[in-house]
Amino acid sequence: MTADQSNQLAEMFRLLGETSRLTLVTHCLEGPLSVGELTRRSGLSQSLVSHHLRLLRAARLLRAERSGKQVFYAIPDCHVREMLTNMIEHMVEPRGAANELMSEEAEP
Repeated sequence: MTADQSNQLAEMFRLLGETSRLTLVTHCLEGPLSVGELTRRSGLSQSLVSHHLRLLRAARLLRAERSGKQVFYAIPDCHVREMLTNMIEHMVEPRGAANELMSEEAEP
């Protein structure tokens, strides 16, 4: 990985490190959502949601789809979806589960 790629990846994780932005992205795991629906679900102001969405779209963590007058935001590809899903699964698994699995794999 080049230094530029490392910086880009770090920026993606920095964006996802902010709770409101992470919440918006995880809502989109369910499917495309409008700005209005994301505003309702997140409890944030419409202007703040729009600001976060602009940053997430620029980092390619979300993509925008226009349908008539509305814009819907969705996860752009399987890479982002799988990364988020894996991290969520990792977070909710029992603390010792990962260590037990690694121990089982190491045994002959």
